[in-house]
Amino acid sequence: MRETLLAYIPENSAPLVEYLIKKYAINLKIVNERQTKHGDFRTFANGKTQITVNNNLNKYQFLLTLVHEIAHHVTYKKFGRVQPHGKEWKTVFQHLMIPFLRPDIYPNHILPLLANHFKNPKASTDSDPKLSLALKGNTAEIGKVFVFEIPEGSIFRYKKNTYKMGKRRRTRYECLNLSTQKVYLFNQNIEVSLIKNNL
Repeated sequence: MRETLLAYIPENSAPLVEYLIKKYAINLKIVNERQTKHGDFRTFANGKTQITVNNNLNKYQFLLTLVHEIAHHVTYKKFGRVQPHGKEWKTVFQHLMIPFLRPDIYPNHILPLLANHFKNPKASTDSDPKLSLALKGNTAEIGKVFVFEIPEGSIFRYKKNTYKMGKRRRTRYECLNLSTQKVYLFNQNIEVSLIKNNL
């Protein structure tokens, strides 16, 4: 188990992760990238549960996502069916994550952002732009750019749809879907493919 885990998580986190997996009898499956989520927790009719985490995440993202999903598992076992990202889950997630908030696991520039995030953890780290960017190393995938890097008026593609870049609203951007003519708000750290730069 440890050899497999070490391909996906920071080395110094492995003993803690192994402990959690054994303690809570976690059924972990590492899967191919999914566009809409980094990981998930499922319960089956036979009472069994399963956690899946995307295999394309870097070590810091993978660890955070894994603990996020373990928190769902523990919350379900303790409280039954409750609000997915409600107060019970938040408390469990905070408790499980504290031992990982160390400089030999997460780099010093990420730790303050994590500490701030865990004051009130959100359903997704993608809704915390500064933390999400730091976890990605402030670098988009090859061939992609972050929404905040695109000039207004530029055309880009996201999930098979084409959009025109609009104005900024605090941490999000108005983007016009060119097929439906509907305006959507994009988080600044979403990665997209630039088609035409207006500059």
